[in-house]
Amino acid sequence: QVRLVESGGGLVQAGGSLRLSCKASGMILSEFSGADMEWYRQGPANARELVARLDSDRVTDYKDSVKGRFTISKDNVKRTVDLQMNNLKSEDTGVYYCHIKTYARDQWGQGTQVTIPS
Repeated sequence: QVRLVESGGGLVQAGGSLRLSCKASGMILSEFSGADMEWYRQGPANARELVARLDSDRVTDYKDSVKGRFTISKDNVKRTVDLQMNNLKSEDTGVYYCHIKTYARDQWGQGTQVTIPS
């Protein structure tokens, strides 16, 4: 059974940094290395939105408002996909979700809260 578990959320002042991590426990290497990986977030009054994407060819894409501040990366050996977030702003507040799509599954993590007080 594959589980996605996010960690690294918390409260940080504006201008600070956080690193989110999503571990795909139970996923074999070949499936993980071929996966499309995404981080979404859902703010207090907003719909869930795509923040960053890393496809199986390691091509990345970012929401315009986070370009230059956020970086998505993965470690195939550890089965983790990370989101480094720098120069955080109050509008980055929300629950961040890891989403992985493979030939075998389309799976979400449980979410981790990120709070940047205004």
